[in-house]
Amino acid sequence: MSRITVEVDGVSYSDIVEPRTLLVQYLRENLGKVGTVIGCDTSNCGACTVLLDGRSVKACSVLAVQADGHRVTTIEGVSSNGELHPVQKAFHNQHALQCGFCTPGMIMATCGLLAENPEPSEDEVREGLEGNLCRCTGYQNIVKAVLEAAPQVAERAAQARVAAADGAASTSTASVGGAS
Repeated sequence: MSRITVEVDGVSYSDIVEPRTLLVQYLRENLGKVGTVIGCDTSNCGACTVLLDGRSVKACSVLAVQADGHRVTTIEGVSSNGELHPVQKAFHNQHALQCGFCTPGMIMATCGLLAENPEPSEDEVREGLEGNLCRCTGYQNIVKAVLEAAPQVAERAAQARVAAADGAASTSTASVGGAS
């Protein structure tokens, strides 16, 4: 057994797990994060995609012990204060889902894609999501949703950078002021 400490959706957890426990199992069984779907257990479908330190990974191909000391974001953690994330809104607006089974993984993969490439072309969207399977939609509306969300996600990231810089500046000003 191994002790892990992991931040999931902004909350720190410390648990003892078997070293062979998959991240998807840990999220669902230990933490109740059932929005992370178990699709194939072979990393072929992408339904279990989560963000690990901001990068999309298939949780069925990562051991829980590999997430020790890292930050995981699940579909339950992308909205904030009851407000849907821009990617979730775009998926709704563009009708980018049918049965919904792949949707959590698609949304998380999209979040990872847009973090790496804030202005993707249609071809880059298709390439970026090629590891996530959808058997219902034919991908057209998913691609439209990603392209709709891209400028909103970029704006949100820019605002976060400004807020972080403002916070750092006020901290440094307070330090300077306190030193006199």
